[in-house]
This record gives sequence, structure tokens and C-alpha cells, in this order.
Amino acid sequence: MQIREGLRRPAPASGALRSPMSAMMLAMFATMASFYVAGRLWQDAQNRVYLIKELDRRTGQGQSAISVDDTLKVVACRQQGKRLASLEMELAAAKHEGFVGKYSSETNTTNSKTKPLIVIGIMTSFGRKNYRDAVRKSWLPTGSMLKKLEEEKGIVVRFIVGRSANRGDTFDREIDDENRSTKDFLILDDHTESDEELPTKTKSFFANAAETFDAAFYAKVNDDIYINVDTLSAMLKTHWDKPRVYIGCMKSGEVFSESTHKWYEPDWWKFGDGKSYFRHASGEMFVISRAIAQFISINRSVLRTYAHDDVSVGSWMIGLAVKHVNEAKLCCSSWPSGALCSAL
Repeated sequence: MQIREGLRRPAPASGALRSPMSAMMLAMFATMASFYVAGRLWQDAQNRVYLIKELDRRTGQGQSAISVDDTLKVVACRQQGKRLASLEMELAAAKHEGFVGKYSSETNTTNSKTKPLIVIGIMTSFGRKNYRDAVRKSWLPTGSMLKKLEEEKGIVVRFIVGRSANRGDTFDREIDDENRSTKDFLILDDHTESDEELPTKTKSFFANAAETFDAAFYAKVNDDIYINVDTLSAMLKTHWDKPRVYIGCMKSGEVFSESTHKWYEPDWWKFGDGKSYFRHASGEMFVISRAIAQFISINRSVLRTYAHDDVSVGSWMIGLAVKHVNEAKLCCSSWPSGALCSAL
């Protein structure tokens, strides 16, 4: 039977039927894929949580790990500390250049109306009252005259001593009694008095003095040294233009590695094959400016000390932008012409 061509129906176009069906299938596939991916991600997250807890349980460190938030807080604190130290140095430099803010007597225990020129710390210890009395009878005034020295010349002088290893014993009481009478001590409650700890004591003095007195300069001197305060004052006024200055009788001596030697240095091997110290001021007397004293105060916990206090202070100066001034007038033992100090 023959079918006529005119009665045959044309086949529908493939795009007309396939388009709606393809869109529906694609949507269903995308939905199923989304559920699958979400499920796998959730499962992976759960697995990671389980593995972390299991690792903490087996290693016993479940409570010791520091969180990301805590880590960021520590980093932020360190950055703030560095910024504060930098601002302190900049402020001290600005003050030396003449940008001095309004002075308040509340920041200074001397209640002086003017900023002190210098704070002189006389290193002393238990059993050396005779040396202190000799200083008081020679160049250090007492009573109202000590106050006058501070107010008129801006020179603050204090004997520096720590506390006894047995707090409150006879040594401590004797110093307290003497201080009540003379009022010329700066007692370092955070330092235990010991001949072997003089470098730490010197560091503590500068730190405490910088926090207590808003002076332009700070000096360390031994209790067997005599000072001409007028000559010292005149000399310091020539260094106002140096915001970070380290003044002293500069030297560089031999490093002794023999433990039986009087000047034995336990860290002798750090000073090279030549066994010679770097340039530093003699420990009899030297002066630093306020910016350096503030640096010591801020960084006291990390500043390294050596066997001798003069070497220790000199080591702190090496890494700083400090002006070293070799001042012959501070060579107390040799008594040079025009010396402002002399050794007993």
C-alpha cells in the first residue's frame, strides 16, 4: 500500500523538544551537585574537627595551644611596645633641642620649679658609711644646703644602695635610719645588694632615676670619687645639642679569661681572639643623657650585663645612635689638668 507524500506529517524540530527538557535536566543536576558538594564539605569539616581533637587528646596539648586571636593580641602588644620606645626616644630628643613642655613638680620628687640638670648616683653599699661621710664633708652638702643645690643649680645627688638578701635585717635598718637623718639616698627595692651584681645595680639606678627625675643628664660615680659640681655643670652645658650622648674617660682594656684574675670576664670568648674590650667609659664616673636613660628603663629586662658595670653600659651603647664623648675631665684617677673629679 502506497502512502502519499502529501499526507506525511513533517517531523518536529529537535530544538523545540530538546530545549525545555535540557534546562530542566541541567537544573536538577546542578541542585544535586550542590547538595553533594555541601555534604562533602561538611563531612570534611567534621573529619578535621575530629582529627584535631584526637591529636590534642593523644598528645596532651589540648589546653596549651594559643589561639589565633591570642597570637594577634601578643603581636599587637609587642608592636605597641616598640612604638612607645620609639616615641620616648623622639620626645627626649625634641626636649634637648628646645621643645620643652610645661614642667610639673608632680613628676619630680624634688618639687623643684625647674628641670634638674643632672642626677648623680653615688654607688655605695653596706658597711661604707665612712666613705659616705667623707663625701658629705667634702663636696656633697647636707640638710638645707642639699636642697639648695637642687633648686638653684639643678644638681640632684643621691647615694645608691640596694636591699639586703635578708630583707629587714640590720643592714637594711641601718640604711633606713641613715636615710631618715640625711635624706640623700635612692634605695633600690628591686635590687639585692652584692659586689658581684654591680652591673645590674647600675642598670637599676639608671632605670629608676629616669622614672623618678626628669633630668637632662644622669651620672654614675663611685663613693670614693670627689666631684667639682660647678665644673661638671659647666661641662654638661656644652652638650645640650646632643640628644643621645655618652660622656666619660674612654678606654679599651684587656679581657682576662683566667678565673683567678681580679678582673675575670666569664664571657671573655665573646670579645674575639684579641681579647680586648670595645671602647667604653671608665666606671669611676660617666654621664648619659635622658634619652639613653629612658632606653635603659624601657629595656632593662633584656639588656645584657657583663662582669663589670662600665663594660656592660658600654655594650648597650654600641647598637644605638649615641655620641661617644671622650672627656679627659672625667679621668678621675689620672687627675688631668682641669679635672672635675678625683679618686680618693
